[in-house]
Amino acid sequence: MEELLINIEGPILLWIQEYLRFDILTPIVTFITHLGDSGWIWIACTILFLLLPKTRKTGIVMTISMLLNLLATNIVLKNLFARTRPYVAVEGLHRIIEAQSDFSFPSGHTACSFAAATVIFLMCPRKVGVPAMVLAVLISLSRLYVGVHFPTDVIGGALIGIGAALLALWIYGKLKRPEHAPVEKTE
Repeated sequence: MEELLINIEGPILLWIQEYLRFDILTPIVTFITHLGDSGWIWIACTILFLLLPKTRKTGIVMTISMLLNLLATNIVLKNLFARTRPYVAVEGLHRIIEAQSDFSFPSGHTACSFAAATVIFLMCPRKVGVPAMVLAVLISLSRLYVGVHFPTDVIGGALIGIGAALLALWIYGKLKRPEHAPVEKTE
């Protein structure tokens, strides 16, 4: 199965390398990709949201979302799938950032970005939510540009991040339900 995916996705990455990498664009994309390193940009946003009373609820949900994502992506799925990085598996593909120390699937940068940005998008005004989603998409696409992820790594990471965000919202809703709230009786 992995060989089939490499045969399908390898040419996509080689096409990106050949036709979309430009000397003037590379420093910008490299900067964007490093915004996602260890999720630091999203952790900083979460801390900011937690510190401000008006956005504290969003910060709490972001914290839950990113913790769920960390568990699913970095602890379980990367080790379960143990997918080789594309710059190792695809002949002729050259990465333009440092070698990555973990497995390829799913993209942790993408998953973390979507785990945080989806919460922001769903809980904040559009003037904050839309830029957060745009940044998540840019970080995700940058992983293909720099040659460290396959397209399915990025798609999988986005789906996992969105799922973590939705689950975090559900968990928060369950935790915040008043203890003495009336429960509907079914007859």
